[in-house]
Amino acid sequence: MKVHIGISEENRQDIAKGLSRFLADTYTLYMTTHNFHWNVTGPMFNSLHTMFEEQYTELWNAIDPIAERIRSLGFTAPGSYAQFSELTTLPDAPKEPPKAMEMVRILADGHESTARTARNLFTLLNEAGDEPTADLLTQRLAAHEQTAWMLRSLLDDKQ
Repeated sequence: MKVHIGISEENRQDIAKGLSRFLADTYTLYMTTHNFHWNVTGPMFNSLHTMFEEQYTELWNAIDPIAERIRSLGFTAPGSYAQFSELTTLPDAPKEPPKAMEMVRILADGHESTARTARNLFTLLNEAGDEPTADLLTQRLAAHEQTAWMLRSLLDDKQ
């Protein structure tokens, strides 16, 4: 059945492409965060292990609504490692686990990059009148920016 929700086919397709990149960033960041949860060591092990678990759980819960929004627009959501690796702006996690504070830096950079991917869609969303996607991305931006701030705060050595 044809999708007729008041957004043109071309705009829906462009939005779905942008959301697919955002989904790939989110999934890649989820995997990296989970990897670091498993592999963190050092004096801050307990606090970082717990914090990373909270962060990967939050990311996991964000994945489904993004994919479902792509489906609502009438397109197929990417769902394979191959697709995600082609679409993401984030590097894969290092093969060897880095030191704890390097993990924190990588995750802060990942949240900032994912926020930029989301932010790049707003002009199109406004032009297309796609308030549901704008609402979803506004909520996700707040989560990524807050998490990036918290991670950057751990790297502040001015104390």
